[in-house]
Amino acid sequence: MLGLALDVGELLLADGQGTEDVEAAMLTIADTFGLAHCEPQATFTMLSISHRPSQDEGAMILDRTVWRRASNYTRLSATYTFVGDVADGRLGLEQARRRLAAIRRRTAPYPGWLTSLVAGTLAASATVLVGGRADAKAALTFTAAFVASFIGDRLAGLFHDRGIPEFYQYVVAAAPASVTGVVLALAGAGLRGSQVITGGLFALLPGRALVAAVQDGLTGFYLTAAARLIELLYLITGVILGVLAVLPIGQLLGATLRPEDPLERSTAPGLQLLAAAGLTISLAILLQTPRYTLLFVTLNGAVAWTVFAVLTRQADVSPIAATGVAAATSAMLAHTASRQRRLQPLPHISAALGPLLPGSLTYTGVLAFIQGRPADGLGDLSRAAAIALALAIGVSAGGEITRQLRRVPALGRQAAERTHGY
Repeated sequence: MLGLALDVGELLLADGQGTEDVEAAMLTIADTFGLAHCEPQATFTMLSISHRPSQDEGAMILDRTVWRRASNYTRLSATYTFVGDVADGRLGLEQARRRLAAIRRRTAPYPGWLTSLVAGTLAASATVLVGGRADAKAALTFTAAFVASFIGDRLAGLFHDRGIPEFYQYVVAAAPASVTGVVLALAGAGLRGSQVITGGLFALLPGRALVAAVQDGLTGFYLTAAARLIELLYLITGVILGVLAVLPIGQLLGATLRPEDPLERSTAPGLQLLAAAGLTISLAILLQTPRYTLLFVTLNGAVAWTVFAVLTRQADVSPIAATGVAAATSAMLAHTASRQRRLQPLPHISAALGPLLPGSLTYTGVLAFIQGRPADGLGDLSRAAAIALALAIGVSAGGEITRQLRRVPALGRQAAERTHGY
């Protein structure tokens, strides 16, 4: 039974679940099958669970290393439903083992060729999101971003198949969009190379990893939060290096990259809304989100972008605060919908955050350093970091608000016990 709890924790941690929920699921499995006095523990790559039958007996401890981590929200949702069925007494021990084995063998719902295509669609949608125009140049930018990100995804997949570390996969994935942006800038005629590069950054920024890291910190799992943040730092550094490897060459060749291109005021907000929806559904497929949640996730992403746009353009709220409010709104909707359908909220949230990622500021910050404006670059990257932090805190706050509105007691909740300092 301890092994079954460990198997559940491994699947959840590998699929991107937060540490608090991983430990809670492990404890649920153990308690349901009569193993009292169990203590689960999850860190970034290690799981353990101990059981001490009585004060006079020694504890039995099982542990496992989780080597492979890749978001598969379809499998995560199936595991979450499995835990609920076990807790409700619908499965015996042998039934539970067979069903969990079937979940482990389940393949991803979307094939590799489709994820490569939607990686291009995500980047292309981001160019419309930051440009907000419908003209011939926008169509060319859309197509160029699609092709560049498709190539970047295929190159990253090739590196993965050859066992090259993830850091270098992000470096090579960022390069094609940068090359394409430079080529468009060299072609002149007002072509928007900067928007192509920005779209590529939207496709690569690890937003879910950031949310998981901040949530672990807010719920008292500081060691795991620190490890996730370090991983996040390396991945973002890889993306930036992929851009930095190309843009200086473009500068020497005479490419004119305008930092204001991805920051222009939209002339077609309705088009931007459609682009936000397209970006969201593309990201949902990349995260292997269950098919039956795609419609809700897409609508949730559109709602998040609408809240952000209204706050920044109509109410003149700062982008940082607007991002936090939009993320909290999206999280509240996701938690409410998942509770009604008895599903895991994570797949309902993650992709919906895509339109709020700070891709534009990340690009303008890197470009400012290349153009010899370090103060501007540092300012833009700092604002990008602040927006990313507001995004993560907004998701966490939205979940907590929903929890309080439902009046769920904190008794026995490890996050409340770990962080209770008053």
